[in-house]
Amino acid sequence: MRDLGVGFGYLLRGQRWVARHGKSYGFGLLPGLITLVLYAAALVALGVYGEGFVTWATPFADDWTSPWSGLFRGFLTAVLFALALLLAVLTFTAVTLLMGQPFYENLSEKVDRDVSPDGTAPESGLPLWRELWISARDSLRILVRALVWAVLLFALGFVPFIGQTVVPVLGFFVTGFFLTEELVAVALQRRRVDLRARLALLRSRKTLVWGFGTPLGLAFLVPFVAVFLMPGAVAGATLMARDLLGEEIEESGEGDADEDSDRASDEASEEQGATS
Repeated sequence: MRDLGVGFGYLLRGQRWVARHGKSYGFGLLPGLITLVLYAAALVALGVYGEGFVTWATPFADDWTSPWSGLFRGFLTAVLFALALLLAVLTFTAVTLLMGQPFYENLSEKVDRDVSPDGTAPESGLPLWRELWISARDSLRILVRALVWAVLLFALGFVPFIGQTVVPVLGFFVTGFFLTEELVAVALQRRRVDLRARLALLRSRKTLVWGFGTPLGLAFLVPFVAVFLMPGAVAGATLMARDLLGEEIEESGEGDADEDSDRASDEASEEQGATS
């Protein structure tokens, strides 16, 4: 059970890391904001044109007497929007990580260098297009696994008592596991750890994974929170990836190297002005 607290600690440490590194946090926000705008536009379009699409797809209901035609099509429109919303929730993290691959790779590398005793970060040595392909392929595989669990839990939801108590809790733990896998993949993929090996690593420390991913998944239920927590989640997942692989983590209280360099330049300019 100790690992639950350790996992949650990595989540907090990741948020603290990006809070100290303002530039990295700012760049890390961009992919989430872009994905959010695209998803919001798609959902708004579905809300505007969804009813017309359902009407076009159900010509057999044209001859139904009132009010059955309207009720049937209204129900289908509501189901269509609900399914689209569920799909958006399930895919938001994967799509954001895929779109923001260069941003999050850079952020993860900075975390690695910051906490590594020798100040270095592992590199995959793969071209960007290859990394994007691997990330997209693995994300699709994870999505299929998540959908299988979603269908299973949905079916169990009809079981009296269990469906109203146990199933929702299981759902959050399952969500936390797959969410964590997507996040640690950024750091582990750079280390050439494939999907099968990543899943084996995570299953060997399930309580650590749940401590990190379950509270994050709960926070992601609040609108817009995912966008602002994503950079810190990637940073925390990088720290956890080092733990899973037995790599040393050296605490560092330093800020962004670029910001430190800027301050040093300003101080040197002031000293030069004073001496002249």
